[in-house]
Amino acid sequence: MVVSREKTPTAQETFLQMAQAAGLRGRLLITIGLLILIRFGIFIPIPGIDRAKFVSAISNSPVLGFLDIFTGGGISTLGIFALGILPFINASIIMQLLTAAIPSLEDLQKNEGEAGRRKISQITRYVAAGWAVIQSTAITVGLLREFALGDSFWFVPETVLALTAGSMFVMWVSELITERGIGNGASLLIFVNIVASLPRTLGNAINIAQTGQRRAVTEVVILFLVFLLMIVGIVFIQEGTRRIPIISARRQVGRKLYRERTTYLPLRLNQGGVMPIIFASAVLILPQSLAGFFRNEGAVSQVLAQVTNALRPGTWVYVGVYSLLILFFSYFYASLIVNPEDVSKNLKKMGSSIPGIRPGEKTKEYLEGVLNRLTFLGAIFLSFVATVPTLVEASLTEVQGVFQGLGATSLLILVGVAIDTAKQIQTYVISQRYEGMIKQ
Repeated sequence: MVVSREKTPTAQETFLQMAQAAGLRGRLLITIGLLILIRFGIFIPIPGIDRAKFVSAISNSPVLGFLDIFTGGGISTLGIFALGILPFINASIIMQLLTAAIPSLEDLQKNEGEAGRRKISQITRYVAAGWAVIQSTAITVGLLREFALGDSFWFVPETVLALTAGSMFVMWVSELITERGIGNGASLLIFVNIVASLPRTLGNAINIAQTGQRRAVTEVVILFLVFLLMIVGIVFIQEGTRRIPIISARRQVGRKLYRERTTYLPLRLNQGGVMPIIFASAVLILPQSLAGFFRNEGAVSQVLAQVTNALRPGTWVYVGVYSLLILFFSYFYASLIVNPEDVSKNLKKMGSSIPGIRPGEKTKEYLEGVLNRLTFLGAIFLSFVATVPTLVEASLTEVQGVFQGLGATSLLILVGVAIDTAKQIQTYVISQRYEGMIKQ
């Protein structure tokens, strides 16, 4: 994790490598091709459903609007990719929580190397398949059955099979993008789905500004300005780092004496990137999804209805729960990404140290303190950026529902994934640069 002060590739060098370097160009083409394939698959319809009746029934549902954003219109079009990558995200949440709680899984992740990580990935796929079956059954029984054409006995199993198979295919494509493309496949799929919904959302805002009163135009402008300010804040959060100086001891190799070298240890303000936001949103959707499944179950239905009503976007309960979930997942991800004990041991092995801090236990305690403060500050910023646009939209009477589903969460994911993907491409450019130096 210790890096040296190397020059970041310029935009010109990056685009030149994207066009000329066969390895990077191939990764880009594979990524673009697979993303286009997924977009086409969203419009392959599930048979046996009255679509017109279904679309009119869900048009005013904020929950389904939010899900529709994440699936790129898969819910409203009732395509076979309606579930999208959501079951895999939920399975990842479950597995990461279990990994932190079950010692055997933690041992697989930390001590078994690549083989252990592959095994955890395989278990995650099985959990995703099971979760896809549960979600597709809930959607089919609780939402789609009343819109079925005819009274076929096979409607439920056929629809569940189609949705589950579509979700598993999307998960496989996301892993292909991760392995052979340019980055995190799951994040890129969500990114593309959100981008696909932007024209419709912007069109709604423009229509309100054109057909509404002067107040409506003012509120649309205010909302856009808030979103622009949030983009600036998101970039600040994603790029913010604390550079801890590292001094490497003098070394003598043969007759050559290497002087002390100063590098730094970069600790990001937001270690988890967009994942705390995605996971917090997935947890908030869960009671609303269950409410649709258990809506005819008496007491259970009433409790879930009350929870869903309390967690409406724009309410103070929603803001408080959302902020706490972001805080929890920020600390959880920081603990997974940076282990102060491992970092202190590695620094000691390399003969490096932090100025003014003793190697070993003192270094570990110092890093833990810095990491905890950074994570807390980053989580507070994330919560602020995630909730302010929702509260602003709720307070503006003329534009409520304009950004249905497309809130600060989607904005965070868009900016965060764009920054992460750009850094991933820069990493490939740097690797190509070193390959060129070796060939010379």
